[in-house]
Amino acid sequence: MRIYQFTELGYHPAWEGEDDTLRISIPNSRFDPELGAKILNDCFDFWMACDELGFDIMVNEHHSTATCLSISPSMSLSILARQTRNARLLALGSAIANRPDPVRVAEEMAWIDVLSRGRLDCGLVRGAPTEVVPTMSNPVRQIDRFWEAHDLIVKCFESHDGPFNWEGEYYNYRQVNIWPRPYQQSRPPIWITGTTRANADRIAKEKHVGVAFFGAPKAKQFVDWIYESAASYGWTPDPYKFGYLGIVAVGETDEEGRRRGQQILEYLRTATIVAEEWRNPPGYQPIETNVGMLSKPPASGAFFSGFMMKTRSGKMVSFKDATADDLADAGIVFSGSPDTVYRQITEFDDYVGGIGNLCVMMHGGNLPQDEALKNVELFAREVHPRLKEHTAAKLQSGRRFEAA
Repeated sequence: MRIYQFTELGYHPAWEGEDDTLRISIPNSRFDPELGAKILNDCFDFWMACDELGFDIMVNEHHSTATCLSISPSMSLSILARQTRNARLLALGSAIANRPDPVRVAEEMAWIDVLSRGRLDCGLVRGAPTEVVPTMSNPVRQIDRFWEAHDLIVKCFESHDGPFNWEGEYYNYRQVNIWPRPYQQSRPPIWITGTTRANADRIAKEKHVGVAFFGAPKAKQFVDWIYESAASYGWTPDPYKFGYLGIVAVGETDEEGRRRGQQILEYLRTATIVAEEWRNPPGYQPIETNVGMLSKPPASGAFFSGFMMKTRSGKMVSFKDATADDLADAGIVFSGSPDTVYRQITEFDDYVGGIGNLCVMMHGGNLPQDEALKNVELFAREVHPRLKEHTAAKLQSGRRFEAA
């Protein structure tokens, strides 16, 4: 199992107010450049330590928000491509449905792949609904625009015989011919996020890596769909065609690990502090999703006060009332001693059906830098080697692990 270390680079001092939103309209007068510089440099120091510990690295992008200071995967990865030596570098990702120029994305990703000597994993995402306003994009038919941008980027990566023209529904180009071409041939691996059946089918068709976030039952369904679609296309995925993102916190004792987990979890509690008018732009969600949302409790405070999450056992638990065991059972937070965290992750892995790429948030929320470093060092020493053995056993068996 490969471990991709991720942090949102959140500006946590802004979370201490009584704001009704931490995205889009929060004034940047709340940002202290000196403190911001420390947060950014601490995060890159953290990633450098992760490279030395044998981990891979994941970065993302968000805009106009105090929850994430990473504004461009290309900028972050260009630094890491030069400073790191071993880690694979994952952008998860470039929000191409909100970008006006997919060819520029392809150029930048190819450049990073060359600089890193072939360590790039190119993740492409649609983008959150709150990204529509700061990027001046149209929420209507975003999925169609996403897949056309995807097709254009893939063609940029794989075309080596001179310029080509592109006449699409959303993009039109003359003389496309990116320099440099990618280091990895025919192209870097492409990762796609999503939990819909349609996305799963397209991911399987393209043989991309499919990634799910924060939720065991949805992740299992997504993995099942990809396996089913892959079979219809005549191939069988291995665990490394799947990724999952969750919070991981390890301590010398269960108590210490769970305390760290709660500190990182503060990120999730604040990430959804969004003014009502920015949450769901007209046209972003399909009609059936909007109908379902009308039946849910209204948002209040840092998270939906009535937000319910489903555990592997089928139990519905309120987020605000969830215990550490509930959070692990739901696949949201794996926390405790090394033995406890190993058990939680492998039980989740067996339930889902095999995840070869685990993206982990081990630095975030209100967790201090020194605690984050202790977290990853303990995980590297006591947990990761056993997870590698767990995945190797799956590969050797040649079959999916079923739920216990």
